[in-house]
Amino acid sequence: MSETLGSTVARAGCVISVSHSRDTRGCCSGSGVLLSRDPPGIVLCPGILFAPFLLEFEHPDWSQEKVLLSDRFLPGLQIQVLKAGGDNSSKANRDRLAGDLGGNNPVLRFNPLSNRGRSPNGWRHCEAELLMVAACPQFQEAFSQIFSTSDRWHFGGNDFEEEVNTLEKDLPCLHWFALLRILEPDSHEASWVSCVPAGSLRKGDTVFTCGSPFGSLCPEIFMNTLSKGIVSNLAGANNALLLTDARCLPGTEGGGVFVTSGMGPHLVGIIVAPLCWKATEWVGLTLVCAVDAILESVAGILSGSRGFPKPWLLPAELVTRSHAMMALRNGLDRHLLDVVVLVECGPTWGSGVMMNSKLMLTCRHVVCGASSVCIRFVTDPKRDSVVKGKVVFSTKDSSPYDIALVELEEGLSTLPELPLASAFHPGEDVSIVSFGVFGQACGPSVTSGILSAVITVEDKPVMLQATSAVHGGSSGGALFGTHSGKLLGIVASNTRDNSVGVTYPHLNFSIPVTVLQSAILQYIHHGSLHGFQELDRVGERIQVVWRLQREPVEMPRSKL
Repeated sequence: MSETLGSTVARAGCVISVSHSRDTRGCCSGSGVLLSRDPPGIVLCPGILFAPFLLEFEHPDWSQEKVLLSDRFLPGLQIQVLKAGGDNSSKANRDRLAGDLGGNNPVLRFNPLSNRGRSPNGWRHCEAELLMVAACPQFQEAFSQIFSTSDRWHFGGNDFEEEVNTLEKDLPCLHWFALLRILEPDSHEASWVSCVPAGSLRKGDTVFTCGSPFGSLCPEIFMNTLSKGIVSNLAGANNALLLTDARCLPGTEGGGVFVTSGMGPHLVGIIVAPLCWKATEWVGLTLVCAVDAILESVAGILSGSRGFPKPWLLPAELVTRSHAMMALRNGLDRHLLDVVVLVECGPTWGSGVMMNSKLMLTCRHVVCGASSVCIRFVTDPKRDSVVKGKVVFSTKDSSPYDIALVELEEGLSTLPELPLASAFHPGEDVSIVSFGVFGQACGPSVTSGILSAVITVEDKPVMLQATSAVHGGSSGGALFGTHSGKLLGIVASNTRDNSVGVTYPHLNFSIPVTVLQSAILQYIHHGSLHGFQELDRVGERIQVVWRLQREPVEMPRSKL
């Protein structure tokens, strides 16, 4: 991202702090987006920030109601917005925010390795009022379709010291958003943020996020921190729900998600939850709500409320619907998603890669010793098709290469040609396409990263290590070179520390396609499984690599 583009995105971000002088509930803080600067300044932020300040007799049905106006919250709320622009931004602003946090200010220390200097001045501290807290039904519906309580989903809390909340606690408030009005005019510039509909996005599009980790804690360090990733998955009507692999932290809830074009950055979504866990597995994806879905909900509320005169708030007009293909697309070729399929074996599932119209590669542990599996082609959720496949080969449990070959009962004629890599370049951009986490709920997910290491034995690649996020269900998925479009390998595993029960989704391992290519060609041309059977007879050095162990060193014998 260029300096100009980065500063433009950052100027749309702000920090929200909510408290009450006569209430003991403390201060809530998070990130927000400036939809307009003047006149008047309009801010969009998470509705959950205001949940602690409801009147005592108010018990809203979060799943059914559409809007909560300011009269349902404690009178005298103190809402403060720290944003870019203005002159009174330096020490006075930092002191005011620090005071807002009171004596419960969380302790955060620099890592001794860090030597980051003070951020430049240029902030403005403003008072704001609450206009409304509105629900986004489109996001709520999409969320309920792909996130199930039986999967034990967890989401990061608003306070960075707070442990993750259960789905039952988070679900009622995740689809609520607050609109604020800044009380002090900003005479420096008058502008509306440029928004685009999420329906114009597709998986693999590059996105940038802008939020403030830890909310109002230490804004001179964390305010409007940028991150970069891709659209990993989409769900709901007009893509109301987005998932991105951009790295975000607690406190960035309410931050903006932007796409870029030749016309600059455009707001496409609002961060809902920066950290997601499925049971004890960290997913490593950020949950996002499409901004056009939020604004459409607000527009509907305003149009049906005669006693709410706000001619200056025209949320539906913020979204430029004519730019259907605005996002710059320099990621993975969309057609490569079609070769990755969902493999079902009883109640479990994994991923697979179609090598041609009838042959599929997956992992041994995905087929679970079965003689046949079901293969779903769900790239287009509207055209779900199921084909049965026969497991013609599966490596032994003793083999380090966790691989299985499946032949479909019916050949397919619409698959794109799959180019195979013959060489690997550490540091190159890669993408992983798989059905991790969500199964068939919203099609394959795409995550981005780099090829972090190529492990060789006798100068031949035997393992590829990548930083793209993978999860349960990703086994058997495809590791692609992002720019070449070539298949680099078959995803076999990520990393887990069994001593503490932690899984690391951004460190994963794939079987190089060069290990499998000759075996595939032997089977295609001669019907021979000899090449695959050789995978059960590899040497001890390869065994050691895939056991994640050091190669044994022969020690000198003692003379005693």
